[in-house]
Amino acid sequence: MNIRPFKKQSFLFFIIIILSLTVSSQVIPLPHAYAHNDYWHKRPLFDAMANGFTHIEADVYLRHSRLLVAHRIPLLKRKKTIESLYLKPLLKYMSNAGGQVQTPMDTVVLMIDIKSNGEKTYTALRKILNKYKPILSTCEKGKVIIRNLTLVLTGHRPLQLLKSEDSRFVFADADLRKINTEEANPEMFTTASCKYSNIIKWKGKGEIPELERENLKELVNKAHLSGTKVRLWAAPENETVWLFLRDCGVDLINTDKLVALKRFFMKDAENRNVTVKF
Repeated sequence: MNIRPFKKQSFLFFIIIILSLTVSSQVIPLPHAYAHNDYWHKRPLFDAMANGFTHIEADVYLRHSRLLVAHRIPLLKRKKTIESLYLKPLLKYMSNAGGQVQTPMDTVVLMIDIKSNGEKTYTALRKILNKYKPILSTCEKGKVIIRNLTLVLTGHRPLQLLKSEDSRFVFADADLRKINTEEANPEMFTTASCKYSNIIKWKGKGEIPELERENLKELVNKAHLSGTKVRLWAAPENETVWLFLRDCGVDLINTDKLVALKRFFMKDAENRNVTVKF
């Protein structure tokens, strides 16, 4: 990792975070916690991992042959790339762990939300992934091998290009509403997502309409039968909705509020008298 752009204090802080993550007792992994637009946080990647998040999302644009992390089209020259913010730090962290799964936090799912042309962006991404091969989950001629880091493409997914590859380092996010049709391939799709308001109109006040509850449960059941985890994005950020999603079997709770969701899961586990496990 090139440390010259960092001040001395920043680099020391980086080392402290890396060291703290190697001690499993200091981080309780939250397998159902999904860090939406993770790069918005003060310390991208590290804030999420320090709070136990195992699913982390980054929006990516291809600009001038560089894979930039941003919510909107980057107009100015930026240094925040998918490599500098995520791939390089994760490789360093996982290499320090000896290449083996020594703690639950050694297994991370990085969701790459492609915002630019799908095929061109993925082609650029594919060119840099070989250097991260030792830690990446792969699909080799239909055989899935899970390693420390799993990359999942969402947004403008180049599905036809992915399907044409005998060997790849990435998987894809399915459309939850299509999971029972063309997007039900467990070797391709690891998650199934949909905008919350496309399925549920209820925002957490009053009684949830039973028809909406049953519709969500049916979609979740179909996704689970196909081997994918379920996520609804742009859901209301409150505990009432989070409880509803959990009770309906939704696997990944999407949030921008890392600490609030962590507290929710810990309190929910305590109320149900269970231990949070990975």
